Amino acid sequence: MATAKKESTEKTATGQVGRVVEVKGPVVDVQFDGHLPEILNALETENRGKRLVLEVAQHLGEHTVRTIAMDATEGLVRGQEVKDTGAPISVPVGEETLGRILNVIGEVVDEGEPLKTKERRAIHQP
Repeated sequence: MATAKKESTEKTATGQVGRVVEVKGPVVDVQFDGHLPEILNALETENRGKRLVLEVAQHLGEHTVRTIAMDATEGLVRGQEVKDTGAPISVPVGEETLGRILNVIGEVVDEGEPLKTKERRAIHQP
């Protein structure tokens, strides 16, 4: 138990590490021992061998955030590690994206060549 506590407070290069505490469809609650990630920050975890991005939607008290998953959550388990990226979800922008099909997290889904853009922008703009 002490090991799990130590790991959940560990910092990564991009942000804090938390743990999944509840999964209800696309809604995932994540607990952090330190500072909570900002609203709209992207969190990342792995689900069935694929990267799963969660977007912080709400702070629930001092240690927990409610997130919305950007893909299926079947297979997520309580206690699973989640990392704060320290930034909002962003997508590539520029001439290279014209005519291409991207998903909400900026991944190419049209079976074309990978995008090589110089700029990315947050999906939420003022």
